[in-house]
Amino acid sequence: MTIQHTNAPHPALGIDCGDSRIGIAATDDFGILAHPVETILSDHRDPIPRIREIAVMRKVQTLVVGLPLRLDGSEGDSAKKVRAFAVRLAAALPEIPMLFVDESYTTMDASEKLREAGRKSHQQKGIIDQAAAVEILNRWMGEIE
Repeated sequence: MTIQHTNAPHPALGIDCGDSRIGIAATDDFGILAHPVETILSDHRDPIPRIREIAVMRKVQTLVVGLPLRLDGSEGDSAKKVRAFAVRLAAALPEIPMLFVDESYTTMDASEKLREAGRKSHQQKGIIDQAAAVEILNRWMGEIE
């Protein structure tokens, strides 16, 4: 029997916010692996209720949101949009701690890994956001080791 501490950060939900799609990934209960979960189309409906469903269903302990920083580390308009979205998400899930991880190059890294796995660029559209969310979680897990 495994004893999980209530302050354990896992499972965690990784979120890659885009204007029309939001990629969701999750860690296992021990933070060993991150895996893709879902892509939520956000241009026609509010994605927060679906993210809440996923978080509750998976008993998520931490929300890890990708923050698009500029090359110099400053925040631009994209980061402001993500922070505004995060405020709404935090209001919907106030019991779950949220943090931000620099998401610079995560989509590019994810695309490269998908190409290495045999997925051509035109085959990546439906899963690239999930793969970027996996990269966000992997960065975060690397930071907490």
